[in-house]
Amino acid sequence: MKSLLTVREATPDDVQGIYDLLVIYSRKQVVLERPPEDILANIDNFVIASIDGNIRGCCAVRDFGNNLLEVRSLVVSPELHSKGVGRAMVEAIMAGLKLKRKQFCLFALTYRTDFFLKLGFHQVLKKMFPQKIWSDCSKCPKKDCCDEDAVMIEYGY
Repeated sequence: MKSLLTVREATPDDVQGIYDLLVIYSRKQVVLERPPEDILANIDNFVIASIDGNIRGCCAVRDFGNNLLEVRSLVVSPELHSKGVGRAMVEAIMAGLKLKRKQFCLFALTYRTDFFLKLGFHQVLKKMFPQKIWSDCSKCPKKDCCDEDAVMIEYGY
């Protein structure tokens, strides 16, 4: 029997599972570290992907105001890369935003540029997002030699 992938909004019960996934990638400096307290404080920003009730991916959206939002903390269990889990989460986030907003700009800083391009994002300059640079990038160990690409998609403009 084939396992069913489910994407849903995260709940406080998901904090440990989200943390366990994020720590795999934060240790590799792919995403920023997020302690459980931070995840819990921002749990309403997360969606999770589960298979057979087990968390296999997570993704959050940060709202910078003025219809500028960021996809962040997007990770998938290593054995499920390129299996559609990340795509399902980003598409769920975009569908939810379209229900709530007439327009928005969604961006990400990423090592997986091709992934986002396939979802309709386009590559842009990082300097377009000073809010991100001041809030998160200043704390990043790679702040002086960032090797991520910026991608963006606009809706309703």
